[in-house]
Amino acid sequence: MQVTFKISRFDPQQEEAKQHYKSYTVQTSPGMTVLDALNEIKWHQDGTLSYRKSCRSGICGSCAMKINGINGLACETQIEPMKKKTIVLDPLPSFEVIKDLAVNMDPFFEHLAAVKPYLINEEPPPDRERLQSPEEFKRISDPIACILCMSCTSSCPSFWTDPEYIGPAALYKAYRYEFDTRDKGSEERLEALDNRHGLWRCHTIFNCMDACPKNLKITHGISLLKRKVIAEKY
Repeated sequence: MQVTFKISRFDPQQEEAKQHYKSYTVQTSPGMTVLDALNEIKWHQDGTLSYRKSCRSGICGSCAMKINGINGLACETQIEPMKKKTIVLDPLPSFEVIKDLAVNMDPFFEHLAAVKPYLINEEPPPDRERLQSPEEFKRISDPIACILCMSCTSSCPSFWTDPEYIGPAALYKAYRYEFDTRDKGSEERLEALDNRHGLWRCHTIFNCMDACPKNLKITHGISLLKRKVIAEKY
């Protein structure tokens, strides 16, 4: 069927840059995704359209955007099941728009870097790898699946009102390492976690879990991280 895509456009190079919507009609077929339609528009209708994409497999997180008011991945969102003649596309909210559907990701990755999302262990390495039991790995397998698409962070009301809040994605990555039995970096992460822009800005609203395209238990992980910080520090 023919579907109209109403796409948010913004070009900062224009003298009077202003966000507006422009509509495009695409002949769709079963199996087409929103990303397929965007490619069709850019390649055959309007080469000036800007958006991010990479893997087309729901792994890289590049194509996250707001689709009919809900954050999601364009490459995973099928057009046919939505049964809509008009699909509205916007950039992820609460991030600076660079152009059209592409936003500035720098603040997101700065917040992520603040929690030191890597293994910290100054102990002499063993002769072989640092082993984990299947049970120990299962505890961190959920946050390992996070693709850093920013959907959760941009859906969080706390982030909307506090740009310094490091956000659910960064906190969930902190959980991944704080609960890794091989990691010894709790004290180094504490400064980023234990402050008004860190763990305690999360109000357990669950928007992050609703927005996550991988159905990860983000709020649950943040709650366990709060308990860990309280138990170890207070």
